[in-house]
Amino acid sequence: MSIIHEILSKYWGYSSFRPCQEEIINSILDGKDTLGLLPTGGGKSITFQVPALAIEGLTVVITPLISLMKDQVDNLRELGINAQYLHSGLTPSEHRLAIDKCRLGKAKLLYISPEKLQSKNMIDNLRIMNIELIVVDEAHCISQWGYDFRPSYLNIKAIRDLFPNAPILALTASATPDVVEDIMTQLKFRSRNIFSRSFSRDNLSYIVKYGEHKEGQLVKILKSTTGSAIVYVRSRQRTREIAEILYKEGISADFYHAGLAPEDKNEKQNKWKTDLCRVMVATNAFGMGIDKPDVRTVIHYDLPSSLEEYYQEAGRAGRDGNPSYAVLLCAKYDKSILSRRISEKFPEREFIKLVYELLGNFLDVGIGEGYNQLFEFNFNLFLKRFNLPSIPTHSALTLLTQAQYIEFTEEINTSSRAMILLNKDELYSLNLSYNVEKVFQRLLRTYTGLFADYVFINETSLAHSLNCTEQDIYSALLILSKKHVIHYIPRKSTPYILYTTSRELTKHILLPTSIYENQRKKLSSRIDAMKQFAFSIDQCRVNIMLKYFGESPSIPCGKCDYCRQAKQLSLNGDKLQMLRDSILYMASQSGGHQISYFISTANAPQQETLDMIRTLLDEGAIKIMPDNTIIISQ
Repeated sequence: MSIIHEILSKYWGYSSFRPCQEEIINSILDGKDTLGLLPTGGGKSITFQVPALAIEGLTVVITPLISLMKDQVDNLRELGINAQYLHSGLTPSEHRLAIDKCRLGKAKLLYISPEKLQSKNMIDNLRIMNIELIVVDEAHCISQWGYDFRPSYLNIKAIRDLFPNAPILALTASATPDVVEDIMTQLKFRSRNIFSRSFSRDNLSYIVKYGEHKEGQLVKILKSTTGSAIVYVRSRQRTREIAEILYKEGISADFYHAGLAPEDKNEKQNKWKTDLCRVMVATNAFGMGIDKPDVRTVIHYDLPSSLEEYYQEAGRAGRDGNPSYAVLLCAKYDKSILSRRISEKFPEREFIKLVYELLGNFLDVGIGEGYNQLFEFNFNLFLKRFNLPSIPTHSALTLLTQAQYIEFTEEINTSSRAMILLNKDELYSLNLSYNVEKVFQRLLRTYTGLFADYVFINETSLAHSLNCTEQDIYSALLILSKKHVIHYIPRKSTPYILYTTSRELTKHILLPTSIYENQRKKLSSRIDAMKQFAFSIDQCRVNIMLKYFGESPSIPCGKCDYCRQAKQLSLNGDKLQMLRDSILYMASQSGGHQISYFISTANAPQQETLDMIRTLLDEGAIKIMPDNTIIISQ
């Protein structure tokens, strides 16, 4: 058995690798720069975690997903693998401890957010580490042609230059041919080296449902299917609203979005993962790092802005290989909503300059000041104070980030953590009150590793175990912290603003063509591709997607709604054509008819008649009048 198979078996309990994993790992161990294109659920993390344990030095993993970073480090530690992470939400002492462990060779993997690479101190710290592998997760973020370009990813070149002999592994689940080439260029690949799996998922059926009443469609789909499901929406408020609708319909549902407290997120995730809750209604904040293999249905209530986003989110269904469904609910108004996103994502230049000026005022940063300073940023208070619209303001901050005036980091939810500052002998001389002593003893019994590292703790569970309030726990931990017995960092959720240059005069704020005009055109083309996928009625859905990602499919998938309808038409072509002609004839009669007339008159089962009426309505061949009669479209 080879070393990589031994590692796979020892730590993960698998006897063999998934397709492409072993080839990618061997390529890395041969010292080659490697690009891995693996679909969502394809096992990306194994491709770098296994070689990280097979080599002597440190593996640095660069990822923008702080929640995923934390989850992966926690999972690795549970397996007995020493992993550390660094991001903007850590305290200086946590940061120093992680750096020291990596510098002294006590860690095998270091997860780091890309904005940290902008710091000269960070680069100096990395310089003295024994880094033998560089991993770039979500590698499409380095390309200005990608749907999620992040300028902080351009900093990765600095670590590449520091360790020219360390191979780079770039990983992404979705990238067009242009983005693939740009990734390799930006990361300075020594030679072209790509391993990819087809974007096709044989067990996943892509279904588009048309209709103006999405709530009814959603309920009908969930009542006619079984198993775990995710419903994706685009606003936090709607997650709660849709979950309540489903609950009233007798469907077990909960909601999830980025603004929830970490404890609430964990509780909701665990209930869903253990099947205590069947349906999670969520924004796109839900799914990253959540590996539930038996999701049977993913439904998009709102349309994403790109096929890359849709592919990743829909791909969370059926990771166990069993038949599953990705359903897209479409209404005619969705076309205009998609088009409006272009102006929301790229507000007027003067508005962007105004946001920059107001941001400096809000954070009390003077002209010429602020360079390399990090500020906690209350986005909602900022909107309220200056009466700004939410989506264009968020877009303006994103564009200012891409133009490298600031670094706007979305909400970082950090759980409470604690570390004991005394050695074990010093604990015997402590003089604590009864209540504080009780909390301290419970802390020691509940959590391991407190003397060596910061450990995530949960005030709610501590309070429950001691039959007291969370405030009691919080007060006791603060007293322990003030006495320097522990270092206690309470949980919080906040965005950050980092000034990457000193604050400029507003008139000097410039957005390059590459940031504004070029990306606006690219978003427009991505939205056009999304519209084609969603509203096309004359070709296989999967083939539309595969062609977008650079593949050349030779046959239709046979499972999407178009292929199913085409198959049905081929089996019952004459019968369906007669039904179609009959409905068109009745609709063309003077004044039209009510639906009940069509059902009673057509020589076909009721459901087939209703399906044909819906098809003709979607095609625009017939229309419904205010009095609910159906007439022919003129």
